[in-house]
Amino acid sequence: MKMRQSLAQLEQEFRHETQLDRSRRESLRRHAVRRSRKRTHVRNRKRSSMRYWLLVFSLIATAVIVTVMMFETLYLLLG
Repeated sequence: MKMRQSLAQLEQEFRHETQLDRSRRESLRRHAVRRSRKRTHVRNRKRSSMRYWLLVFSLIATAVIVTVMMFETLYLLLG
């Protein structure tokens, strides 16, 4: 009788540990997915910011170069 009780108790504890292990693994998986999404979001935001400033710089540089060339051409035509 005692042997059957302890065996039933062991089986119950095993089921409980298995359930805890499954929930732990699921929690770790969800945490890893959340962390991965966050890293991807941060990486995309940084990349977008860099592209924006590169676009702004190239537009300003183009405006400056066109203005300088325009005035040089005007100087050569009138000089």
